Amino acid sequence: MDLLFLREHHARTLLIHYRWDVEKLFAVLVEKGKPCLFSEAGVTLVEHEDLDPPLPNSPVMCAICIEDVPSVDTTKMDCGHCFCNSCWTEHFVVKINEGQSKRIRCMAHKCNAICDESVVRNLVSKRHPHLAEKFDRFLLESYIEDNKRVKWCPSTPHCGNAIRVEDDEFCEIECTCGLQFCFSCLSQAHSPCSCLMWELWAKKCRDESETVNWITVHTKPCPKCHKPVEKNGGCNLVSCICGQAFCWLCGGATGRDHTWSSIAGHSCGRYKEDKEQNAERAKRDLYRYMHYHNRYKAHTDSFKLESNLKESIQKKVAVSEEKDSRLRDFSWVNNGLSRLFRSRRVLSYSYPFAFYMFGEELFKDEMTKEEREIKQHLFEDQQQQLEENVEKLSKFLEAPFDDYKENEVMDIRMQVINLSAITDTLCQKMYDCIESDLLGSLQLGIHNIAPYKSKGIEKASELTVCWVNKANNADKDPRLHCGTSGGSTEPEQPSGSGSSDESGCSSRKRARKGALGGGFFDLNLPAEVIDKSDS
Repeated sequence: MDLLFLREHHARTLLIHYRWDVEKLFAVLVEKGKPCLFSEAGVTLVEHEDLDPPLPNSPVMCAICIEDVPSVDTTKMDCGHCFCNSCWTEHFVVKINEGQSKRIRCMAHKCNAICDESVVRNLVSKRHPHLAEKFDRFLLESYIEDNKRVKWCPSTPHCGNAIRVEDDEFCEIECTCGLQFCFSCLSQAHSPCSCLMWELWAKKCRDESETVNWITVHTKPCPKCHKPVEKNGGCNLVSCICGQAFCWLCGGATGRDHTWSSIAGHSCGRYKEDKEQNAERAKRDLYRYMHYHNRYKAHTDSFKLESNLKESIQKKVAVSEEKDSRLRDFSWVNNGLSRLFRSRRVLSYSYPFAFYMFGEELFKDEMTKEEREIKQHLFEDQQQQLEENVEKLSKFLEAPFDDYKENEVMDIRMQVINLSAITDTLCQKMYDCIESDLLGSLQLGIHNIAPYKSKGIEKASELTVCWVNKANNADKDPRLHCGTSGGSTEPEQPSGSGSSDESGCSSRKRARKGALGGGFFDLNLPAEVIDKSDS
């Protein structure tokens, strides 16, 4: 509004047309100029003033219904087209019901001007108040659904919140409802996996692809009923439950007369290369998947078990604080526990990343076999170091230090503090390795990961909403027009990788000091429209 000297609804029309991307809007302004910018978005700034305006009660013919109506019952839009209020209202009602509230165009033939939203609201509310509320709702949802920096929280049941990030879209956020998720793909927080990697891994774990793979490796189909049959003895003559006997080596139907070395009337000694290669490949792929899945699940299970440690550790801390000892500060225990949660989560998701990074499903043509082996050894060395230190940290935190002597508690304290710092450094190095040495060297830049946050996933801060009443309106006209930002703190119980205690919150102003953050809108409130500061 300030830079382009626009009224509010014109500024919002521009932002909706360019999907709330201010950078793109100004790029078009610089490249094509203001007239082209406005015409493409349907904004008309020409003031149409009649030299001889009609008298209030003088009749004016409406070009839509072809009837004479008093001039007070007509409305002229910014584009200069004037029609009766009845025709305008019916036009607005149809467009709102069709879901076109965000960009209702003028009724005139070949006119692309967008109607003033205040006029739409005023005319529709007189006859259809519920549709006026629906119109306001569509305007608000446009800010969320058309804006790449604002997304709904994917909680189920839905909490009614929408999150806005200030800088990087590839980030992980914790909503005020407690759900942690990837802002880019709206699935659970999954770094250091890219969104595509996590989507493929979740599908692989969810469907029956590996069950089918196991059946392919360990069973043969009966030639009669086609059910899978598993061999449970050393003899190569196998009998299905349907009664059909067949050769285990080739799968062909046979009779039951046989010896240990041959089956009567059957010979299958000819080698079939393709069939053997396919079976070996399926077996190798299955064992590779099981290797990564077992370790992923082991660390995920460990994380769930360690999440239950908080209550028992708090009891140990309470007992230790009651003792007559020089050691009074036990914050190192909570800090170490939070570090354990975050490091365990990173370690868990590093295995799906390695499965796809060093497999042939995504990057077969991106690396030679030698390059893949070198990078795999580099990554696995870092992964192994992190794993060793995470297990050590878990061991010391589970120790019954409330029963230890003071000097033993001091030793555990130093171990926990040192291991917390080491695991934090190793996590950061792993992310740097992934971003620079692994994903950074690829030609396809479709794999992006959320940056590592030493203090955990950032928690979105709530925006303070101010409600004002228009003096010239008897009804309340609430507007989300101001907001404040507040710091986020470590939660009492960690969720996912723990919340951030950084000042990672969203201000209503675009320029902001501090790290990436998020804010949320509570759409359970009867809010009318969009934040004015973005207009």
